[in-house]
Amino acid sequence: MAKYNLETIVSRAKRKGFVYPNSEIYWGLANAWDFGPYGSLLKKNISDLWVKHFTQERDDVVFMDTAIIAHPTTWQASGHLASFSDALIDDKKTGKRFRADKIIEEYFEKVRNWLSDEDLASKLQVSNLSPESRGNEGMKAFIETHIPNNPETWNPAEWTECRNFNLMLGTNLGPVADESSKVYLRPETCQSLFTDFKAVLDSTRNRIPFGLAQIGKAFRNEITPGQFLYRTREFEQMEIEYLVPADPDKAMAIYNQWKEDCMYYWTKIIGINPENLRFKDHDKLAHYAAAAVDVEYAYPRGFGEIQGIHNRTNFDLTQHQEHSSKDMQYTDPFTGERYIPRCIEASFGLGRQVMVTMLEFYDEEQLEDWTSRVVIHFPKQLAPIKFAILPLIKKDSDQVQIAEDIFKKLSKICKCEYDDSGAIGKRYRRQDEIWTPYCITIDQQSKEDGTVTLRDRDTMEQIRVKIEDLPNYC
Repeated sequence: MAKYNLETIVSRAKRKGFVYPNSEIYWGLANAWDFGPYGSLLKKNISDLWVKHFTQERDDVVFMDTAIIAHPTTWQASGHLASFSDALIDDKKTGKRFRADKIIEEYFEKVRNWLSDEDLASKLQVSNLSPESRGNEGMKAFIETHIPNNPETWNPAEWTECRNFNLMLGTNLGPVADESSKVYLRPETCQSLFTDFKAVLDSTRNRIPFGLAQIGKAFRNEITPGQFLYRTREFEQMEIEYLVPADPDKAMAIYNQWKEDCMYYWTKIIGINPENLRFKDHDKLAHYAAAAVDVEYAYPRGFGEIQGIHNRTNFDLTQHQEHSSKDMQYTDPFTGERYIPRCIEASFGLGRQVMVTMLEFYDEEQLEDWTSRVVIHFPKQLAPIKFAILPLIKKDSDQVQIAEDIFKKLSKICKCEYDDSGAIGKRYRRQDEIWTPYCITIDQQSKEDGTVTLRDRDTMEQIRVKIEDLPNYC
C-alpha cells in the first residue's frame, strides 16, 4: 500500500508545479485540475511509454486520434443515451448528493478488517458485494439499514429514493440551439474506433486479430467527482480495442493474454511494486460482456481501479451495423468466413496513472546526519527532468559558459533544467523533490580537465564524469 496519504501528495504536487486547481483565481472549479510544467512532462512521458509498449513495439496495433464530438447516433447505438447513468441518492436534510454505489462500497471497505470479499459478504449476510446488483430499491434499503448517517457530516440522514442520473455532457453544434443541433462530448474514446473499423481495414493491410489504440479527452458529468485525479469530469483515456475472431474460446484466450501484458506494463514499464497491484473480476457483468476485470492499486484508502480489461463480445460493432446499415463484417482472407469480430478492450486513465506514480514513488527519508529530505524515486524514463545543470559559482563566467554549453547539448536529447540559485545543497534538494535522477555540477576542476560532478538522486553518490560521456546517462 502507498506509504503516504493523498493529502501529502496533492500538497507537494501543487507546490512543486505538477498540478494546479483549475480557475483558482475565480475560487476554482470542483475537481478540475491543470497540469503544470512538471506534471505535463510526466503525463507526456507516461503517454510515450504507453504508445511505445502497446503500439510501437507491436505490429498488430495501430494508433488513432479521433474527434471529441461524434454524430449523436453513435451514442444511441452504443447505449449511452439510454443507459449511461449512475444511481443518485440525496440526504434531504443537507441537500448533499451521493453516488449510491460508491457510499456502499466505501462502507464495505470501512468494515472489511482485512476480510476477503467472500468472508465480508458472509459477515454482512449479503449474496455479493456488487451494489448495482441490488437495483435502485435494494441500494436504498441497504443504505438506510447500514449507513444511516450522512458520510460527510456524520449526522443522521434522511435519504431520498435512488434514481438514475445520465452522465452524458451535451452541447449544441451550430448557430441554432434546438433538438436537431444536440450533440455530446464523448464519455469514452472507444466508439469512434469502432465506427472507423472498416475504414482502417480498407486503408491498411491489417488483418484480424489487430487493435486500434488512442489517447484522448473524455467527459462525464460525474455526480461525485473527487479524490484528486481519481475521478474528474474531464479526463484523458488511453484505450485499445483489440478485434479478434468470432470464436468465443479464442477471444477468451486473447483476453487472458491482454491481462498478462497489462500487468507487465504496470510492473516492468511503469515500475509499480507488484504487491501494490491486483486483479479484481467484476461481480456483475455488463449485458454485452463475456468477462471483465479491473487492475487495482493499493491506494492509501484501500484498493481501487486504475485500469479495466473487458471482453466486449461483438456488441459494439453489431450495434453500429444495425444503426448505420453499414456492413461491419470481416472476411477472413484465407477461409472466406464472414463474421463481426469480437473485441478485447484495455482501458487506462492517464490522470490516474499520474496519481499512482506520485503515490508509489514519493518518499521522506531520514539521512545519516539526522536531516531529512523529500525525494521522488521515479524511474528515469518517467522523470519530467532528466538532468539538472548546476554551475557551482554563478559569478564564475567560465563555469557558467561550460554549464550553458552542457545544457544546450543535453537539451537536444532530453529535458534538462538549469539552476544557479542558492547553495548547492539546497539545489540538490529542489531537484530531489521534482524527481530529477541526475544533477550535474560544474566547478573549478571542470575548467581544468573537462569533467563534472554527477550526483545520483537515489543514492546521493557523486562521481566525476567526462562531459562527453554525459549523454550515456540520459
